[in-house]
Amino acid sequence: MKIDTAQSRATNCAAASRELAASLSIPELGAPDFVVVVYGTSFGAEDLRRAVTTDFGPAQVHGGTSCLGLMTNAGVDIADGTGMGAMAIWDAEGDYGSASAEIVDDATEAAREAARAALAVAGRPGEIPELVWLTVAPGQEEKVLAGVRDIVGAHTPIVGGSSADNDSSGQWSQFGPAQSHANGVVVSVLFPSSPVASVYQSGYTPTAQSGVVTRVEGRRVYEIDGQPAAETYRRWCGRRVPLADDEAISILSASTLWPLGRETRKVAGVPFHLLAHPSTVNPDGSMDMFADVHLGDTLWQMQGTGSSLVARAGRIAAQARQDVGGAASGALVIYCGGCMLAVRDRMDEVCAGVSEALQGAPWIGAFTFGEQGVPPGGESEHGNLMISCTVFAE
Repeated sequence: MKIDTAQSRATNCAAASRELAASLSIPELGAPDFVVVVYGTSFGAEDLRRAVTTDFGPAQVHGGTSCLGLMTNAGVDIADGTGMGAMAIWDAEGDYGSASAEIVDDATEAAREAARAALAVAGRPGEIPELVWLTVAPGQEEKVLAGVRDIVGAHTPIVGGSSADNDSSGQWSQFGPAQSHANGVVVSVLFPSSPVASVYQSGYTPTAQSGVVTRVEGRRVYEIDGQPAAETYRRWCGRRVPLADDEAISILSASTLWPLGRETRKVAGVPFHLLAHPSTVNPDGSMDMFADVHLGDTLWQMQGTGSSLVARAGRIAAQARQDVGGAASGALVIYCGGCMLAVRDRMDEVCAGVSEALQGAPWIGAFTFGEQGVPPGGESEHGNLMISCTVFAE
């Protein structure tokens, strides 16, 4: 197995794709078996898909937008929102397949369709991959995970992130080998020739404040402990967010260091909290989230700091490298876009921490608006303000 990464500073799809292909030595090495492309929203998804599938040969390609840009072992590119990069895997002894589907009415069925197609392309229909790499438009991630699980089983690691834009205006996109999407799901199934390990955590800790969801519809929480959700949340977080008057108010930035957590399990007696990012407060006192919340869930007020968000990525990468045996040939990193914006001026530290933890191995990182991964001792789940690192053994 050989893994390499590259970044491009070109501002159009054709030039960027050619630059990436040349940097990865594809003319000399031949088409890789699997390619992950991370790009800013200034690039058109369909034009980029066509360019990459031409320049990279018959590779299984998997693309999605990232907030402002990306990071790799070569550094961070988030200055103007036009960053682009790729990670390529050559693995003659492994099998890889990628496919995508548009989400129209049934997100679960779209995910099933993409997962079945990816397994067929890999030549492994009906088999269980070592890893599923996932990119999905924000909004129905839990339904997409359910669909992928229907095909690959509950215990297969499903890891990835929700595609993002620069300002939550819905300019994200995704693409697989055959088509691009504004509201789609891309599924890649990986049967690599070397072991894989993935770690999924956050950089937040619980406070003493908690309550039970007593009224909810999907991702809109109306009441906690029988009281208006927005008022309860505002009290818990020290009045750091406003209440809405006549119009809904975005609180994404103000709530980044103050998400809500759902305790999903205990690991060695320590609770694991899956985070949900409050996005909007509404005039009726309800609050919208970036993850599903259910009636009867206990929500904990969580707290983070800039320093905790900066340090956590390196620690997660170090753990993933250790879990895979101590030496990495490459890695895929997901870092929440909201966390990135909160510590934007310190992202060089984040990047350096990951590179140090991976001991020089090539890696690529996307800034996402939702993160999918495997909590300790659990099955794959969707959360917000999370970080994951997936390492391929040397």
